[in-house]
Amino acid sequence: MTAIPSPQMREAGRDFDKYDDVCDHLLVVDREAHGEDGQPLVVATYRLTREKDAARAGGFYTSSEYDIGPMLKGLPADTKYLELGRSCVLKSYRARPGTMQLLWKGLMAYVARFDIDLMFGCASLAGNDPDALALPLSYLHHFHAMPAELNVRARAELFVDMNRMAKDAIEPREGLRSLPPLLKGYVRAGCRIGDGAVIDRQFGTTDVFIYFPLSGIDARYKSRFGLVK
Repeated sequence: MTAIPSPQMREAGRDFDKYDDVCDHLLVVDREAHGEDGQPLVVATYRLTREKDAARAGGFYTSSEYDIGPMLKGLPADTKYLELGRSCVLKSYRARPGTMQLLWKGLMAYVARFDIDLMFGCASLAGNDPDALALPLSYLHHFHAMPAELNVRARAELFVDMNRMAKDAIEPREGLRSLPPLLKGYVRAGCRIGDGAVIDRQFGTTDVFIYFPLSGIDARYKSRFGLVK
């Protein structure tokens, strides 16, 4: 990714926003490697936001890009939901399968602990040119779209059409291979994608909305990570 830090972020040497202090953070740590501060090296992260956390921050981060109001209002009153965000894996650890497995295992443990029913959030593809991302965007649009009645759509002023290639011009295996590892994992596990992409120029990414009910997770993933929900 090619994030453009604000002056405050550049001075601090890290990315941050108003959500960080009110959310839970899931970390994967390599205790055999150490950072410049001498501490065990953090190699992967997730930012996890429950409803009570979002209330303290004035809403979910996802709502800055997508209209999630209709979806949330349509959920049963006792639904427990979780926003996934700021997933990041240190570049030198991205090719190590154990890193993502540990991240997922930790996420599933968190989900089980708080009895989560639904996960959602934004997932990113590198780059700000939707035409250069025509294959992954179109593949997600044609093969993994959310049910239309759930009505999660990119905010009108940010909406980028994902339908950039005809469905019959896409070979599904090539479409899947075109996705970044995290998004590929989401799709394989059973997540669905909202309507429209959003260009995030600060982070140099193109974002899509992910909808991930726990009841829809592929049985193989449930078995692998010990999820019984």
